[in-house]
Amino acid sequence: MTNAAVITGGGSGIGRAIATRLAERGWQVVVTDIDLSAAEATAASLPAVQAGPHEAARLNVTDAAGAAGLAEDVSARLGLGAWVNNAGISFMQAFVDVSEEDYDRTLDINLKGVFICGQAAARAMIAAGRGGQIVNTASMAGKQGRVPFLADYVASKFGVVGLTQAMAYELGPSGIRVNSVCPGFVKTPMQDRELEWEASLRGVRPQDVQQLMLDETPLGRLQTAEDIAKVVGFLLSDDADAVTGEALAVNGGAYMD
Repeated sequence: MTNAAVITGGGSGIGRAIATRLAERGWQVVVTDIDLSAAEATAASLPAVQAGPHEAARLNVTDAAGAAGLAEDVSARLGLGAWVNNAGISFMQAFVDVSEEDYDRTLDINLKGVFICGQAAARAMIAAGRGGQIVNTASMAGKQGRVPFLADYVASKFGVVGLTQAMAYELGPSGIRVNSVCPGFVKTPMQDRELEWEASLRGVRPQDVQQLMLDETPLGRLQTAEDIAKVVGFLLSDDADAVTGEALAVNGGAYMD
């Protein structure tokens, strides 16, 4: 009984696409978000699966007790097979203008949230003795600092890539695989906000910023949330049985390592 997958930040964007992809692959999905109504809307939109009905829950990823309680509950009732740490935020400001408050908030949600929820998931998986899989959403900005106006975000996502490796190394003997995905320029509501912010900071139009993104991408198109979801589906499949500790780029070639 390990057919349940928990997704954080599943109320919209990449998280909703991941939930959909996993449901299509037969996973019973527990959609979490700090916005419960958004999580419920995603869960209601998912295709039915044999494993059981999809569920929704409110989760603040910085709440250790809440994350632990959710992981233990899902493990006991449904069988926790996978946990996807997808929740994240971004602000765009010049490095010299980033406040300590904004820095702390970005690191709390993007990095500490992955630590807290990853720890909760791992503990529940170890206690159940069935192994499992964890996927963390990092970013192309977790592999290079050449990203304008996102210094705090870059720091958080570099941290996610390193944390993923540390988790994979320690949790492997317990049969738990841990990987991260590194999206590039993904067309989501978050990116729409970033286009407006970056255009304002550069003194250009949003469409000019988007063209810069396209010019940097060999495949010549922005990524979609579904592009990222497909890779998460792969990482949680038997096809990736020997893959752990990786930071898999999904960026159309915009950054190659």
